[in-house]
Amino acid sequence: MINTTHTKTCQVIRFGKLDYQDAWFKQRELVRQRSSGQIGDTLMLLEHPHTYTLGRATRDGHLLVSPETLIAQGVTLIESDRGGDITYHGPGQVVGYPILKLSRHGGDLLRYLRMIEEVIIVVLADYGIKAGRIAGLTGVWVGDAKIAAIGVKLSASGVTQHGFALNVTTDMQYFAQIIPCGIVGKDVTSMARLLDNPPAQHEVERRVAHAFGEVFQVDLQFEANVEDMLH
Repeated sequence: MINTTHTKTCQVIRFGKLDYQDAWFKQRELVRQRSSGQIGDTLMLLEHPHTYTLGRATRDGHLLVSPETLIAQGVTLIESDRGGDITYHGPGQVVGYPILKLSRHGGDLLRYLRMIEEVIIVVLADYGIKAGRIAGLTGVWVGDAKIAAIGVKLSASGVTQHGFALNVTTDMQYFAQIIPCGIVGKDVTSMARLLDNPPAQHEVERRVAHAFGEVFQVDLQFEANVEDMLH
């Protein structure tokens, strides 16, 4: 049950499956609107087709296959302006892009990252998965395996962009073609690997949205078609 005493609100928009470039364009437009005060805080929830994104900290050699291989596999490669190294997005992930005025949520980017991690930790606990953090490494971990990656950007006007990707039923072979997030010696995992019966994508999206509302202390406002699905 959502706490209805929060004084802040956040609109939730579910886009379904969306190409990374299209989602990036929508993010930039929402950031512009949030910066100018045309809209309030917004959480985008979606799923990408097979995509590798290169963050600003990506180093040479972290993509382990050739561009020709990616073309043959139908995988898109995109240079992103988010923080972090290379990561994979694809079917079976719940991807969230919070478009927030950071000053309304403490104004501290590191604290914001910890809050996003907390959202995922809360969701996984609902399924009996004990997840946590590893000192010095962003993201959410189950033991030494990363289950959720996080990479963000803060606009000049103080609005957040990009966000998190939680592996639900993700095909993990695509992570074998990169050094995920540039971290050597750590594994990557998914809810499907950890549970006998992994939950449906829309169910995890629902739990992510509600955990986001609680961690960020906001009342969620769903678009009509989204509300029908999530409640």
